[in-house]
Amino acid sequence: MIGNIHILGIVNLNGDSFYAGSRTSGDDAVARIRQMWAEGADVVDLGACSTRPGSVQPSLEEEWSRLEPVLTELAGYSLPGACAPPHRGRGRGPLPEAVGGVGVKRSETESPGREYPAVSIDTYRAEIVRRVYDTIGPFLVNDISAGEMDPKMLGTVGRLGLPYVAMHMRGTPETMQSLTDYDDVVAEVIRYFKAFEKKAADAGIREWILDPGFGFAKTVEQNYQLLRRLSEIKEAFPQEILVGLSRKSMIYKPLGITPEEAMPATQVLNYAALERGATWLRVHDVVPAIQTARLFSLCLPR
Repeated sequence: MIGNIHILGIVNLNGDSFYAGSRTSGDDAVARIRQMWAEGADVVDLGACSTRPGSVQPSLEEEWSRLEPVLTELAGYSLPGACAPPHRGRGRGPLPEAVGGVGVKRSETESPGREYPAVSIDTYRAEIVRRVYDTIGPFLVNDISAGEMDPKMLGTVGRLGLPYVAMHMRGTPETMQSLTDYDDVVAEVIRYFKAFEKKAADAGIREWILDPGFGFAKTVEQNYQLLRRLSEIKEAFPQEILVGLSRKSMIYKPLGITPEEAMPATQVLNYAALERGATWLRVHDVVPAIQTARLFSLCLPR
């Protein structure tokens, strides 16, 4: 953690995510996860179904078949951070050193902050949450629908006492880009999370992180409205704010480039988000994100 900034590394366990470089499976996925931890990711986010615009969602069993072997492998180790509970992950010792060496080392003077589980699962299904918990214990739930795609989700998260990322979206990944009619997208996001606050409290969710949903049911211009005014959302809520800007179409479309070419521009927008109050960066590229966070922290008033 750089000050209070968390880096959330993306590992996609499917073949359909918009950025081909994030796709992996099996043993390669475990190596990728280990590499991200070695590079300094606070949490690694595992997604077993693509949520790119227009994507068709797999069945629950398809999603689980992609997650289970990776989680089973991870469950044999003592996971970094707060993930492994006392009765799990103690059989095979700490994770081996990551393949390919380490990335940016943390400064001894960097202040510690809130610790989260080392694994996040990108899912909107309550049954997946239950199965993952039974396999590795506590983890961070990352739900693109804030509980709207599965009515059992919020209750399950509250009952298990898990931290939760709630994201703003309309519709589903298949339909969301036809649902971008807002009078004021920032006001709508604030209204949405004011309503979610009560739902979370009623479900017993004690800790949640706010994701305004860049790229989900929003046009390119609406994404930039959201980024320009992110501080308004920060002022409206006590929750930490997560942004997922990495290599997205709001970057590569205006610049006329591909997702593969969009990493440097991703860093520019991540810095802008940190200036406006974000404390979580969800990224495909861990080391550059840590460098951005470190330079941002050096620019803060002393």
